[in-house]
Order: sequence, then structure tokens, then C-alpha cells
Amino acid sequence: MLFAGGASVGITAALGAAAPVRAAARRAPLSDVFRLGVASGEPTPDGVVLWTRLAMDPVAPDGLGGMPARPVPVEWQLARDENFKRVVRRGTETARREEAHSVHVELDRLDPGTEYFYRFRVGTDISPVGRTLTTPAAGTASRDLKLAVASCADWQVGWFTAYRRMAEDHPDVVAFLGDYYYEYGDYKYPVRDQAGGECLDLAGYRLRQAQHKSDPDLQAAHAAAPWVVVWDDHDIENAWAGDVPEQPDPPFLPRRAAAFQAYYENMPLRRNQRPDGWAMSLYRTIRWGAVANLHLLDTRQYRDLYACTGKSGTVGPDCAERLDPNRTILGGKQEDWLFDGLRTSEATWDVIGQQVFMMEMDWVNGEQKGYSNEGWDGYVGSRNRLTAAIEESGRNAVVLTGDVHSHWAGELKRDHQDPGSKSVAVELVTTSITSAGNGLDEYPNTQVLLDENPHVKFFNGRRGYVNATFTQKEMKVDFRSLAVVTQPHYPAYTSGSFVVEPGIPALNQV
Repeated sequence: MLFAGGASVGITAALGAAAPVRAAARRAPLSDVFRLGVASGEPTPDGVVLWTRLAMDPVAPDGLGGMPARPVPVEWQLARDENFKRVVRRGTETARREEAHSVHVELDRLDPGTEYFYRFRVGTDISPVGRTLTTPAAGTASRDLKLAVASCADWQVGWFTAYRRMAEDHPDVVAFLGDYYYEYGDYKYPVRDQAGGECLDLAGYRLRQAQHKSDPDLQAAHAAAPWVVVWDDHDIENAWAGDVPEQPDPPFLPRRAAAFQAYYENMPLRRNQRPDGWAMSLYRTIRWGAVANLHLLDTRQYRDLYACTGKSGTVGPDCAERLDPNRTILGGKQEDWLFDGLRTSEATWDVIGQQVFMMEMDWVNGEQKGYSNEGWDGYVGSRNRLTAAIEESGRNAVVLTGDVHSHWAGELKRDHQDPGSKSVAVELVTTSITSAGNGLDEYPNTQVLLDENPHVKFFNGRRGYVNATFTQKEMKVDFRSLAVVTQPHYPAYTSGSFVVEPGIPALNQV
């Protein structure tokens, strides 16, 4: 395989003659431009998006990766084997300064349910090789889905070893549910030093994205499988809700537009997902044959302001606003889209990937009650409408959640205000990649919380990710944990495993 350097004759033979491109590439000295790795995403039965971003200096203060101001031609290849002896597609895209020299190659007319390998070249530099997949054709029931789920990666508080372990588990798809990085400035006692201060403008967000992408463990996870991504709050600003920021920062909507632009540049997204100023549509469905539909939600951009306080926090059940049936965390248009998707689904499983705790959770020990108004407990009307839609459509629903920096598993009730309400779905909450440091397997009040919330079946407070395998007969989930992230190279272990059968929304521990 030709990955970097090498004789020019060998490279030309591998990638094909492209004299005009080579001439253009020599106009300015470029070397080691693939320091941010490669990625793929948005798989369909006949297509996928290939991504890279050129950077010679990932932590350049202007966020532009130390690249020259000119456009750069980038050659790409797609092959059926990782040695690139069976190349099936090739072409050239232009990396432009206006999009931080990122490249999005949007492919179609590929074979369904097929493994491919890809790479890029600029001059004599050849990128690492990435592996990707197209999804099975509609109606295909024989191809299981192995899904990895992750969220919340804070550079300063730990090493990204969990990404490496996730890649080693060989998923078909990675679903990242938000907080790909944190917008904060420097911490007082970081594990790793962060470049730049708080992200407030386009340069800041580009720089933060580039530093994260420079991590070899994250690069390994991106190269292992196609990713599908959605944001949470820290991808823009802590606890933002619709058009309202947490703090009176510099004007919020221009800041949001800058974050959205950098998000698009640095993720394997399609052209129709490109932001329009401070608006960007990310909710969509990824279909895996007849086995599963993965509905990805945006619980930030369209939500009502936080109940009771107007700010993210903890409130009690006596707050009438929290229970208002008209409140929404998704917005009307997204709700209608999701409910229609559930009504018309023909897959065995409908998987809902989203950001914040959906099932009811009393976070206060003892007789007093306390609910987070940032999660769906602050939007009870939205939750009741969704659980009604799941029940009425008869779907086998699995909710995937991030945000809370710990593993949880529980059962979502039709109406959590009714003690006798039946379960309509299960919820699997993935812990963080690093956020909140090493954590503990259990905390002093863990068992009390589980006892007071009997629909919650599992907790683990370490860092890690989730593996979920969907078949026609069952969904099996393994909660993968790491004992330490403040030092690199720790192994992952399975801290809990459950099985769910179609038609029975209950967690069976294995």
C-alpha cells in the first residue's frame, strides 16, 4: 500500500496520471497536509460522503491549519480492497480557503451493503486509508447493524482512548450524539493543554475542531466506519436553547452561525446540510435495510426556553410550566417529521438518536423531587406526544442518548406521571469519551437513585461508549467502560449488557 511519500512513479501508477493537478500542487510548498485524518458519513444504499480537511499546522491561531490562501486540488480514490487493487471510483475535488480547505466527496451509484476503502492525495502526500460502508438495500433483513454510540469529548480532561477502543470493535456505523468538543477556554489544571481560548468566532471553532481531529485515537475511529453526527450544546455554547444563549455573550446568532459553519466544514455531511447563516438542518433518518431506521434529532435549535427559571438547572414537580402540554423540545416541524417516520416505518427497529435524558429522572434523594429542566423532564408535553406516537404506531423503539457523562439504561413510560403506565420503549444513555474525568463505577447515592426511579435499570459512572447490535430477532447492547482516561492506553471492559426483544420494550440483563 502507498500511504505517504514513496516514489513518484509508484504514486502515479496507483492514482493515475494527473499532470495539471501535480503542476498546480507545486505552486507552493505543501507537505504533511493530512494531519486531520479522513472520515466518511451519511451512508445510503448507493452512496456515502468522504471527508478530509487539509492542515499543515492544526493549531494555527487563525483556524486555517497553516494552509496557503489558494485553492488546492485533492485527488481521491474509492476501492473494494484496502490495497487499492480494485479501484472503483476516482476523482478530484478542490479544497478552498473559504471552507477551511475541507473536502466533501458526495458519492452515489455504489453497491448497497458493501464495504469500501478510500484515500486522498495532494501532490506526493497520501492520506491514511479509511473504511466505509453503504447501507443494505431497502427490504434487506439478513444484514445486522452493529452501531457504536458516543458523545461528549473534552480535550482538556482526558485522552481519547475510548475512540481507539471503539474502532477496535469494528462497528458498521458510529452515531455521535453531541458535544464533539467543548467551547470553553482553558481549565486551571488540564490533563492536556488546549489551543486557543473560548470559542467565540469562526477562527476559534475551526481551531477547536482541528485540534480534536489531530488526535490519533479520534482519527482511528473516523477511519474505521462511517459516522452520523448531531450536535448538543457545547458544539456551540453551553446550555443554548433556540435563539437564546446561556450568557449575554457577543451577539449569539453570529456566534451560532460561525459554529455551524465550522461544524459543516469538519464533519462528513452532505451539501444539502450546509448551514444557511445561523440555521442548519441536521435531523434526518439513516435506513439500514429492513432491520433498523435511525432517526437523528436536534433537541437544541428548536426548543422552547427552559421551564421555570429560563436557564438550565434543576426544578421540582410543582412548576406548572414544566408540565405544560404545549411545550416543545423539537419544534412542530421536527415533531411532525418524526411522527410520520414512525407511522410509515417498516423496519424491525426504530432507533431515536438524540442528546438529553428522555425518561423521567428524579435526581434528588428522599421525599423531595428534583428534575432537570434541560432534558425531556422540562418538556413533558413533547415527551408525552412522542410516547403516544410510539404506542400508536406499534414501533419497536430504542432511544439513544448522550449528555450526562455516565451510562444509564431504562424503560420509557407512556406517561411517567401515571405510576401504572406501561413501557413503550427502552432508553440507552452513553457516557462521555472524557468529560468529567475518570469517574467511578458507582457513586454513594447510585443505589438510592435506582430505587427511587424503578424504571431505570442500570448505571455506570466511568467513561466509554455503547455498542448496540440490531437483528431481526433482538437488540443486544454492551456498555463499554474505561477505568482511566487521565492517562492513555487503558483497555475497555463491558460494564453491563442487556437484550431487548421485538414487541417487548423491556431490558433483560445478560
